[in-house]
Amino acid sequence: MSNADGLTKLLTILLIVMVVVLVILVAVFIFLRMKSRIKKDKVQGNKKDLKTKDKSKVGISNNKTYKEYTTESIFKFMDFKKIEDNMIIQENGRYLMIIECQGVNYDLMSEAEKISVEQGFTEFLNTLRFPVQLYIQTRTVNLQSSIDGYKERLKPIESKYNYMEMQYINMQKEGTYTTKQMQEAYYSLVKQKNLYEYTKDIIADTERMSLNHNVLNKKYYIVVPYDKPDVGNTNYSDEEIQNMAFSELYTKSQSIIRAIMSCEITSRILNSEEIAELLYNAYNREDADVMSIGQAYRAGYEDLYSTAPDVLDKKMDLLDRKIKEDAERLANEKVAEAKSDKEKRYLEKEDDIDDLITELAKNMIQENSRYIGEDIAESAIEKIQNEDKNSKGGNEDENENTTRRRGRPRKS
Repeated sequence: MSNADGLTKLLTILLIVMVVVLVILVAVFIFLRMKSRIKKDKVQGNKKDLKTKDKSKVGISNNKTYKEYTTESIFKFMDFKKIEDNMIIQENGRYLMIIECQGVNYDLMSEAEKISVEQGFTEFLNTLRFPVQLYIQTRTVNLQSSIDGYKERLKPIESKYNYMEMQYINMQKEGTYTTKQMQEAYYSLVKQKNLYEYTKDIIADTERMSLNHNVLNKKYYIVVPYDKPDVGNTNYSDEEIQNMAFSELYTKSQSIIRAIMSCEITSRILNSEEIAELLYNAYNREDADVMSIGQAYRAGYEDLYSTAPDVLDKKMDLLDRKIKEDAERLANEKVAEAKSDKEKRYLEKEDDIDDLITELAKNMIQENSRYIGEDIAESAIEKIQNEDKNSKGGNEDENENTTRRRGRPRKS
């Protein structure tokens, strides 16, 4: 009995422990569920707030949302008003002129040259009487301009090679050219083919090099500022202030260029287009490696902020242009082939003119044999055949004699 009572007590204790654990688990589950529901309610509330804020900035047209971007909003983001007269004109009345400097390889210089460069740079710093900003821009080496130049040179080479290849094929079909002429045409074709393939290999190698984004180039710039309050309190027009700013900045930039020449550093003032390219690379670091500012401008991407044409329309225009060019090329090739085939048929018919005349005469006699008599018809056909044999034999003898005479050396 004692064993039974002990077992009953043990089972009772285990049951109590299991119930307690179950209650704890249920309490934890309820706590986590309530916590997740609170988080969900907060996220939904934030989304609603964002939606209500965006509705004031987003227009609705035809059940579609769009954000309004204008040229003014873009320029506010870029913090400058315009680029004009080789200057950056900012909204706060500040004018900037930029000097590009060509770096020197200081590590490869001798000790005397290093000392000279250091002294020149010290003198340059001592001569500064106005604030300047040094700006360094790292760019990936863009070989797209070289690739485009190679491709433009490849077009006439490819056209000439295709023309020479078609001309050589026509010469083979005609069979009227001597062995020497065929060899000269073949050598010219091989020479043009080698030039074409060599140019294609150069383009392919250059394109592979352009894919290496580890090839970097550093550009060094000096930014010279000029503030609008420098002109004083006199009432000047904007054009007069801009002319005064240009004159002042140009004078300062020229003095800087002369001062850094003592460091063996050559420099120059950037024009408006080069300033735009500098800013384009600064604002589009990733895209600048793929497309330069010139390509973006030619593609019409500056209109994306306001009235950009549909991209599909651009692709359609390019496709129509390509279809027209390919159609013209194919038409010219087929016309040339048709002309050569027609000329070949004419030459073949001209060579077989005697045989054609003989066969036609025989057919005419046979068709009219019942009118002129069978005997006369057979005799006439036999005479035609004999004359044909005699004429062919005479021609062969004449050709053989002509060949012998040509091969016989002349007597002096």
